[in-house]
Amino acid sequence: MTRSETRSGLAPTAATASPCISVVIIAQDEEERIAQAIRSCQGFADEIVVIDGGSQDTTVQTAETLGCTVYVNPWPGYARQRNFGAQKATHAWIFFIDSDEVVSEELAASLRNWKKQPVPGVDAFSVYRIGDFLGTWLPKGGYLIRLYNKEVFSIKEVLVHEEPDVGNATVGKLPGTLWHHGFRSIEDHVRRFNKYTDLEAQKAYLAGRKFSWARLLLRPPARFLQKYIVQGLYRKGAAGFAVAGFWSYYEFLQEMKVYELHWKNQKPLSGK
Repeated sequence: MTRSETRSGLAPTAATASPCISVVIIAQDEEERIAQAIRSCQGFADEIVVIDGGSQDTTVQTAETLGCTVYVNPWPGYARQRNFGAQKATHAWIFFIDSDEVVSEELAASLRNWKKQPVPGVDAFSVYRIGDFLGTWLPKGGYLIRLYNKEVFSIKEVLVHEEPDVGNATVGKLPGTLWHHGFRSIEDHVRRFNKYTDLEAQKAYLAGRKFSWARLLLRPPARFLQKYIVQGLYRKGAAGFAVAGFWSYYEFLQEMKVYELHWKNQKPLSGK
């Protein structure tokens, strides 16, 4: 592991009763996007920590130039990389984003206001995230926990869709939007869905879940209808239809990969 530090005044200069925020960004080969993510956090961050998985481009140099503390850590998985970043952060409060996400001005203002008036007894906050596809912002984003106190919670050790393990604790909500510029190309979208369904299937298999004909036959069309009709993707033309189709395919791939894992390991293939 190597470490390089340039803070450019991001660290607080005096002790204060107000909480400080360490922004943690995990990245690898994100030279085209990470600068926008970093800049969107500079208005509220007391430090920005970038955990690089081993980029071959200028991701590290870009982050250093923008005043971030950079650690290079060979990729151990999403949850472990985020926990590694939290451990390296100076402050207890962690706000984490990905290199293809951007904090809106409203959300940045909410984070500044929270620092001035923290909510007693609440150690985790969710933010509203919305994504794009083929130049279209999709409706019906979702709330994800992104601000948390690392002295109380840590990222749950799961293969995919990792979040702070808050249990039944109270989770607040911060006004504003986290813009997710996740679309790069159809090819990249298919590649990432293939990667995520690999992780989902492994997670299910390790948890003892068996292959189910009911899930294989019912979940793909159900997910399509959920996305296309219930969440209103029909209003987004070809982009909306494609997203609904991809999520249907996601469900199909995930269940077939569970089947494949049982087949490879010669375990029972049917069950609930």
